[in-house]
Amino acid sequence: MKSYPIIPIISFFWVVSEIALAFVKRSKSSAAKGLDRASLRILWITIVVSIMIGVFFGVRGIGFIYTGRIIFYLTGLAFIVIGLIIRWIAILTLRRYFTVDVAIIDEHKIIDRGIYGHIRHPAYAGSLLSFLGLGLAYSNWLSILIIFIPILLAFLYRIRVEEAALITAFGDSYKDYSARTRRLLPGIF
Repeated sequence: MKSYPIIPIISFFWVVSEIALAFVKRSKSSAAKGLDRASLRILWITIVVSIMIGVFFGVRGIGFIYTGRIIFYLTGLAFIVIGLIIRWIAILTLRRYFTVDVAIIDEHKIIDRGIYGHIRHPAYAGSLLSFLGLGLAYSNWLSILIIFIPILLAFLYRIRVEEAALITAFGDSYKDYSARTRRLLPGIF
């Protein structure tokens, strides 16, 4: 099985950007620790374990998809890049309201413009698209399932935690916003 060096290169920049975000965009408030309900820790553990196991199977060829391998690989790379772009658009749209842990900051506002006018969690949607892409890039059914499904479940938990905090903070305003938008996929979910 031929190895493509672009996956490790993109993954390196992806990981570095996420680590930088974790240091720079963590909320300063100690109150956030109660709001987050360990969702950030659960997310990071799930991501690390799922990727390690999924990449192991991908590199070993266990579950390898022989037909259309290059299509899976190219589609996976495209999903990774598009997902990262969506994530960064979401982060830059939120600006100071973006934190890696669930937190409500001083003078917090609901942002419902741009990408947030269509989905409530575009940064998570972008990340999920990238993780799906990583599994696809290995052209491996096991890698796709092992990387994507547990990470999806961890993000769904995180979304529940975050939405509970936002409803507590904003009440009917957030409920109205939720009624107008979907969580992750415009018009679908």
